[in-house]
Parts: sequence; C-alpha cells; structure tokens
Amino acid sequence: MIKCHLSRMMGEKKLKISDVAKDIGVNRGTITRLYQETAVRVEFEVLEKLCIYFDCDIAELLEVKKLRSN
Repeated sequence: MIKCHLSRMMGEKKLKISDVAKDIGVNRGTITRLYQETAVRVEFEVLEKLCIYFDCDIAELLEVKKLRSN
C-alpha cells in the first residue's frame, strides 16, 4: 500500500486543494484524489510538480507501507 502525505503537507502550510491545483497547473480532481488517498494512478509529471512546489523529495510525499500478514 502506498501512503500519500499530501494532506499533512498541505495542512502544515494551510493550503487548499484548489490553491495547489491552480499553482501547479494540475486538475483539481487529481489533487483531491491524492489528498484523500483514493488515487489509483498518478503521472510522474504530477509528482514532480508537487515535489517542486513543496520543495521535497518523492519519499517525503509518498511512502510504501507494508501490509501485515496474518
């Protein structure tokens, strides 16, 4: 499972989804899906724009969470 930290990062800077979408030139729905962690796929271009915007590394934006086995 991949965890997206966009909501935390936006919260720390008190940013709205619409502001981020407008600032980086990405569809609002794409940012919403990442924010709510419902995205099924994301283009590298979007990830690159977000990393540049937040001045972060991809590992700060996305994290691989290992599923626990029973």
